[in-house]
Amino acid sequence: MHSEIKKAAQRSLKIEGNAILALSEQINNDFIFAVEKILTCSGRLVITGIGKSAIIATKIVATLNSTGTPAMFMHAADAVHGDLGMIQKVDVVLCISQSGNTPEIKLLLPMLRDAGNLLIGMTGDPASYLATNSDLVLLSTIQEEACPLKLAPTTSTAVQLALGDALAICLLEQRGFTEKDFARYHPGGALGKRLYLRVDDLVRNNQQPQVAPTADLKQVIVSITSGRLGVTAVVEAGKLLGIVTDGDVRRMLDKHSDLAGLTAADVMSPQPRSIKMGAYAVDALQLIRSFNITQLLVVDEQDYYKGVIHIHDLLKEGII
Repeated sequence: MHSEIKKAAQRSLKIEGNAILALSEQINNDFIFAVEKILTCSGRLVITGIGKSAIIATKIVATLNSTGTPAMFMHAADAVHGDLGMIQKVDVVLCISQSGNTPEIKLLLPMLRDAGNLLIGMTGDPASYLATNSDLVLLSTIQEEACPLKLAPTTSTAVQLALGDALAICLLEQRGFTEKDFARYHPGGALGKRLYLRVDDLVRNNQQPQVAPTADLKQVIVSITSGRLGVTAVVEAGKLLGIVTDGDVRRMLDKHSDLAGLTAADVMSPQPRSIKMGAYAVDALQLIRSFNITQLLVVDEQDYYKGVIHIHDLLKEGII
């Protein structure tokens, strides 16, 4: 039974994978013209479909919107019951139907053509009603569905999704879409935070434990404890001189039986690992990982001490 399950999964993936690879040979001038028309469109790309193609359409819309191409989904069945009003004359319409001959598509296309919108068809049949009545055709032809009954849309939807991704990537590249643009469209997600969250946004939430280089050991311990970050900075006239961690204090207690007269300058590690204000939080994470530490001191361009970033801050924000 286990071997049969494995073989079925592998067979399905191979069928769909081969179909997607073969799809690259179907990229023609219509695909190129479609990208150009969408780029120059002053409206939105309205994508419509029925059944499983409608589900694929919603995903393509989401990908386009998140990568800089304004897009909107319109269900083909709802379109003929009032939703056509959402389409403006400046919009481009992409209609997805693997067969290209469903009743809803045949009813919808004449209305779209009468409205004067540029119509792009995505279909697996170049002789279908959709293909012959579209201005541009994106071919999604397949040899077979992965479904052993040849009934459930499997390979066909995988190919539609891949073709939609290819369209989105071409548009992204032609627009010169950057990481900063991506962050602007994804401010709430972990991916976006990695691209826009800065050290400044994190350090302000923490205390700024610090002592003078002449502070005695008790003052150092109190500063580490009250700061709740496991460290205190050694600062003179605002400038960062060193760092004392709770580990440094423990090691000092092991080395010395007489603690009288010991100061922060005696305990501190000079030239501590630090990061500049304005740096990205993800850069702080890279430093923390590379030096195998749990916190970084933050300084400005003149090395004036500004605070501490702890690895827990990065965990809390979902950067890790």
